[in-house]
Amino acid sequence: MKIAVDAMGGDKAPAEIIKGAVQAVQKYPCEIILVGDEEKIRSMLTEEIGNKNFPITIQHAGEVIQMDEHPADAVRNKKDSSIVVATKMLKNGECDAILSAGSTGAAVAAAQLILRRIPGIHRPAIATPIPTPNGITLLLDSGANVDSRPEHLCQTALMGSLYAEHVLKIKNPSVALLNIGEEETKGNEQVKETYQLLKNSSTINFVGNAEGRDIPRGKFDVVICDGFVGNVVLKFGEGLALTIMKLLHEELTANGGAKLLGPEILNATFKTLSKRLDVSENGGAPLLGVNGCCVISHGSSDAKAICSAIGVTCDYVTGNVIEKLGMWN
Repeated sequence: MKIAVDAMGGDKAPAEIIKGAVQAVQKYPCEIILVGDEEKIRSMLTEEIGNKNFPITIQHAGEVIQMDEHPADAVRNKKDSSIVVATKMLKNGECDAILSAGSTGAAVAAAQLILRRIPGIHRPAIATPIPTPNGITLLLDSGANVDSRPEHLCQTALMGSLYAEHVLKIKNPSVALLNIGEEETKGNEQVKETYQLLKNSSTINFVGNAEGRDIPRGKFDVVICDGFVGNVVLKFGEGLALTIMKLLHEELTANGGAKLLGPEILNATFKTLSKRLDVSENGGAPLLGVNGCCVISHGSSDAKAICSAIGVTCDYVTGNVIEKLGMWN
């Protein structure tokens, strides 16, 4: 399988993107096409692998879409940007999937303008895996659409359910609607109307409302909301996890925890806990609903996160979710 990777997208591009790609081709059954400034990529790639023969090629793209640019305008005006070139490659069948850690807005805009949506799907959604004690909870939408109508959220629920079943291999995944309470009568008009539509749906395993605290607990397999709420939840969760880890480390080291447990045990415990909370362990979030396999990675992704995201991309391709959504419609 061939995956086009936006080598210029992200805070640590292209160095960490290249390193992640090198790690990925040694771990997953894929070929990587690095899209971006050919001269710069080739120089760094040669430095990374020397004369070794890895299944990595380069596709030149002379422009980069910056994080502060208007996504749709940038996609239309920068036709030689790395994310646009990569998306066109997918459209033309030159690769099986694309991955970018650059501007999320640009990645979504490029996918919608170039690949288009799957017929019958009104809005795409970003499905982000959240680590929990039971594995992961899939949260969507986490940023593709800040305004969604109830019928859009119902399609989001269907997409999340299919992804959880065929990619995450969860049988009959439970789907919940994010709300301010468990009761059916709680929430704003958007949520209450969505609840009734989901309640009457026979295509998903809808189990009712989820509250914010249910997400990290792993109470449900899939939790749906609009992109505004989802993005706030996601970034709050990331910040909270980092803060708790920092405070816990400070308290234990300040109050003799290191002496009591021993530095080796303490360090090993923090390493294990950090790994369980680390978003780079999952790496990427699929953009569901567009007519092609697109995966979006965090802007601060390092090589480890990019490697993991490529693994997510491989799973997305082999899960045939797009085909199944097309058959459903």
